Formats: sequence, structure tokens, C-alpha cells
Amino acid sequence: MSQKTEPTAPGTRRERRTWDAQSLALVAVFAALVAASALAPAIPVGSFGVPITVQTLAVALTALVLGASRAAAAVGLYLLLGFAGLPIFSGGRAGLQILAGGSAGYIVAFFVGAFVLGALAQLIVQRASARRRTLWFFLAATGVSIVVVHGLGVLGMMVNLKLSWPAAFAADLVYYPGDILKNVIAAVAAAAVHRAFPDVLVRRVRRS
Repeated sequence: MSQKTEPTAPGTRRERRTWDAQSLALVAVFAALVAASALAPAIPVGSFGVPITVQTLAVALTALVLGASRAAAAVGLYLLLGFAGLPIFSGGRAGLQILAGGSAGYIVAFFVGAFVLGALAQLIVQRASARRRTLWFFLAATGVSIVVVHGLGVLGMMVNLKLSWPAAFAADLVYYPGDILKNVIAAVAAAAVHRAFPDVLVRRVRRS
């Protein structure tokens, strides 16, 4: 499926909208990356069953590289496979029962956060200079992490674990230092990918 675009001035950068073979391959590759990140040893934290993992790093990198729609597709594919029974959630977990645990909000936030951060990444690549992208990528990833990932994570613990808001918020605070570090890594890596492959997210459209 593709959308035709009107010719624009030389050098204009336009969001990549064509779902070609390359896009489908990237969706599959990044879905596999998110799944593989779940195999890394998780760090148990507290008694609420929500460990520290590198999956948020993989999701952030996916969003920053692929943009909104393809990142959402990659993370959505990963979630569908996990819900279907493949042991690709942290700790080798699988199935819909994960949505009844303390991690439910964070799992949902993978998909929502990938779409929102991907949309911000598209704006950054289109409007920010290459030397400033790393900073903007980090700020966008951190903002989405705080608002979407941590926000839905806290909500999930309140709903499934029957915690009060202060208790859920306090339990969530332990993840902030690690997420900031992971956002730095994701921003640096994504900026490097865009330097090496400048058309991976947006493409140049030149007047013929």
C-alpha cells in the first residue's frame, strides 16, 4: 500500500509513507529485536513482579528509527506473538495472563509509547539539524517515558495490584535512573542510524 506524493522543491525531506518490502523487513527485524531484548537477564525489583529490563531500550530505539506507524507495527507484532503464547516477555512469560499482573501497564505502554515517540522522531528528523538530533531524541524519549510508560505503568499497578497512587508512584520511581540511561543509549544509537541511513525514516523528494 502506498500513497502518491506531489513533487516538491529540491532537498525537501518528506515522511516515508510507502510500505514496501524494506519497511516490512524492518518491522520484522525490530519486532525480533524487542523480543530478543526480553532474553537479557532482568533485574528483580521489589515484590510487585515488575523487573528492570532492556526492553524499554529496544522499544525506544525502534520508535526513533522507524517512526510512528512502523514502530507501532513492530511492537504490535511482538505483543501479538507474546499474547499468542510465545515466551518472549521478560522472564520467559507468555500469554494474556501477563495483563493481569503488575507489568500490564508497562506492556500496554510499549505499543502506545512506540507510536508517540515514533511520531516525535519523524518531526525531529524533518526539522532538526543532524548534530542536534541526539539531544532531541533523548528529550523526546525521556518525555514519552515519563508521561506514557511510567504513567501507564503506575496505572497498571493501581488497577491490578490495588495499590494507592502514592504507593504505585513510589514503586515506579526506582525505574527512572535506568530509563534515563537507556534513553541516552537509544538516542545515540538512533542518531547514528539516521546518519548512516538518512532515508530510513524520511526520504528526499526532488522536483524532476
